[in-house]
Amino acid sequence: MDKATIRNETGRCRMGKRVVASYCSSFLKSEMLHIYRQVKALRGVDTFVVTKEVQNAERFPFDNIEIIPKRRTNLLVHGWLKFVERRPPIVYRGEYQTLDSLLERHGADLMHIYFGHTGVHLLPFIEQWDKPCVVSFHGADVAHKPEIKDYPAKLRRLFSAVPLVFARSQSLADRLVHLGCPPEKLRINRTGIPLNEFQFVDREPPRDGKWRVVQACRLIPKKGVATSLRAFAIFKKDNPGAEFFIAGKGPLQPELEMLAGGLGILRDVHFVGFLSQLKLLQLYASSHLFLHPSEISPNQDQEGVPNSVLEAMATGLPVVATRHGGIPEAIDHGRTGLLVAEEDHVGLANAMQLITSSPGLLKQMGERTHAAVVERFGQDAQIDQLESFYEEAITMNGAAEPVKPKSIVRIAPQFAEELPAK
Repeated sequence: MDKATIRNETGRCRMGKRVVASYCSSFLKSEMLHIYRQVKALRGVDTFVVTKEVQNAERFPFDNIEIIPKRRTNLLVHGWLKFVERRPPIVYRGEYQTLDSLLERHGADLMHIYFGHTGVHLLPFIEQWDKPCVVSFHGADVAHKPEIKDYPAKLRRLFSAVPLVFARSQSLADRLVHLGCPPEKLRINRTGIPLNEFQFVDREPPRDGKWRVVQACRLIPKKGVATSLRAFAIFKKDNPGAEFFIAGKGPLQPELEMLAGGLGILRDVHFVGFLSQLKLLQLYASSHLFLHPSEISPNQDQEGVPNSVLEAMATGLPVVATRHGGIPEAIDHGRTGLLVAEEDHVGLANAMQLITSSPGLLKQMGERTHAAVVERFGQDAQIDQLESFYEEAITMNGAAEPVKPKSIVRIAPQFAEELPAK
């Protein structure tokens, strides 16, 4: 029996592993390190990446990447599909058949789609493919998206079309239920931290009073950096030697720099941009407090469990943050950090002062943060659980009723010969 026959009859590759396609529209944006870690760490399944574009290839190297090319399509056919038949973009852009062909070539048993809005884009394919898809939600994809017509209704279709839906936190899972996802389909798929990459640092108060405070994030509204700056300005009145390091980039940087100037703290606030993992670890190791006062944005954009919070905790940094999204699922208030209400810069400053004024609390919280990440967010355990979810979805699909024959595209007969053959 040849290898192709083995794959067709068992749904497994020749080494006996399932084959999972990891679909991410861009592989990968700078802030998507957690996705890279997850895909790279898969070991119980074979995976390949499907993407429309490769970004930051030096930072995120991966051997097996399939790029969906922009297909040359007859403009008459394109216009007919888009404006007359009102076909979705995946059809009139020619992506449907390309995706179908490459998944078949790899013998994929399942496709993991990263981000809910990408799942909405792929809906016509998901609903027709004879293998299962799962989709994971990360935070921004549960927000209102006026640029996507009927996004809530399309999300409900997506929930119906897939056997399982992944959420990065329980708070996101609750939001998905509110949006119409059946609770029995939801699985918590937490960010996994590679513990061997994060060395615990036993912190002591600085003898010269030069407290080092850090926040690492994209400079966007939901990260609450403006609240951090206002809190730091208060904290600095009693701690004149303190410095604040902000690692990350984003559209709010000019506005945040102006705010720091207006607060009179610009000299001691350092916007250091996106850092390499090594330099970020060095910054964590030399710091005393980590801030992350996330807040929900007007369009309901929210956090799961922020990856940077878990990384900081893994090094033993006490965290001062807000009761937002999945943050309370990572931080035990009073034990591994302190939590305040969203946009409460005075409360944030008071929490910073409480930790720094008690050497014993600084040390104890640092030890507990590290232990909490080891216990609940270790990468190996999270990957084992994710692979069990993959198997569950494949099994559920096998137990479902037979699917209807696929229908790729139907258009007016006079234009049929213009369509690219599969």
